[in-house]
Amino acid sequence: MMSTATTIAAARIPALNRPVALFGAIAAAVLANLVVWLIGMAAGGTFEMTDAGQVQSVAPGGIIMLTVVPMLIGLGAAVLLSYKWIGVLRVAAVIGSVLAVATIAMTVGADFDTASTIALSITHLTLVPALVVATEGLRRKLLEG
Repeated sequence: MMSTATTIAAARIPALNRPVALFGAIAAAVLANLVVWLIGMAAGGTFEMTDAGQVQSVAPGGIIMLTVVPMLIGLGAAVLLSYKWIGVLRVAAVIGSVLAVATIAMTVGADFDTASTIALSITHLTLVPALVVATEGLRRKLLEG
């Protein structure tokens, strides 16, 4: 039996075909992360860290790459596996969300300034709704036909 909250949330997520679920989620996450980057820059973030004595910038190219690559691999695998097992979509949403949140520790552990650390941590969090909407939208499409 579904709760009212589950029914309301499911009713708001549109049915999405595979390409829209995958590439739409990636595009939405990249756009959101670029907005977060711009806000971080406006707040004084440099998005630079030191690695082996070398100063390296992670924005905006790094933000784009670190959004696209994990989502393309993880969500892409789930989309492909959904041809055989629809249940993989919920598993992917959970695993992807946990990994997105857990990898914030790598950002916090680097020597970014405070504004950059906060903004970069938020970029990890933007992946969660993108993943959930994509996987639930595709799941809905596959179940409803």
